[in-house]
Amino acid sequence: MSRIGNAPIEVPGGVTLDVSASNLVTVKGPKGELTQQVDPDLILKLEDGVFTVARPTEQKRHKAAHGLYRSLVQNMVVGVSEGYKKELELVGVGYKCSNKGNLLELILGYSHPIYFYIPEEVKVETVVEKGQPPRIVLTSHDKQLIGQIAAKIRTFRKIEPYKGKGIRFVGEVIRRKAGKTTA
Repeated sequence: MSRIGNAPIEVPGGVTLDVSASNLVTVKGPKGELTQQVDPDLILKLEDGVFTVARPTEQKRHKAAHGLYRSLVQNMVVGVSEGYKKELELVGVGYKCSNKGNLLELILGYSHPIYFYIPEEVKVETVVEKGQPPRIVLTSHDKQLIGQIAAKIRTFRKIEPYKGKGIRFVGEVIRRKAGKTTA
């Protein structure tokens, strides 16, 4: 029994959810529009503003796809109605960030600045406050895309375990190592 797959999705006001004959789900809302191709074996129903996903058999493949596609559609509905936000902070002496439109410039202790272009679906904002590490704020209606962009930005300077320097999510807990001890 899939608890995630069996949970119904309530479509909020202002959001339209359409299912085509080929199991193509289209969700439109105030923040944007998203589409997802769902496994053709799954049964999709939209009744009175409640969307449900059912599986035809108890095969392992159908069980795996059941919860997956229900979660993907749920993420689409939340994304077009409320949106998603990810915040990263740059921890380290001399680490800086700035943006011009969707072009993100990072200074991370290398001999050159890193320029990273953010897709149009994701809005980027850099926040620099005195006494706080610089922050990068990403907002989008697409959860998969914003997570992928945030993960790519993190790879530019991974967190090192001794001093905790690098790019991390706001509020992320880093496991620190003790380092050498003097005898």
